[in-house]
Amino acid sequence: MKKFINKINNKANELAIRAKTALTAREGEGYIDTAVKIIIGVVVGGVILVGLYALFKNVVLVNLNDQIGDMFSYTA
Repeated sequence: MKKFINKINNKANELAIRAKTALTAREGEGYIDTAVKIIIGVVVGGVILVGLYALFKNVVLVNLNDQIGDMFSYTA
């Protein structure tokens, strides 16, 4: 029983030391940093999606329609 209590006591001390270290640490990532990273990611992702949409709308789909029309054009 004494071993069991000592084991629990050691785990509690270890947990207390980890908590104290985490609370007193001055480095790390704050909420503002995370928010800025998320906003940048959303904006960059939006720009990429708009670029891909414009590329598909103006280049890929036009060429695809022309090639499909040429394949089925029986006026030789």
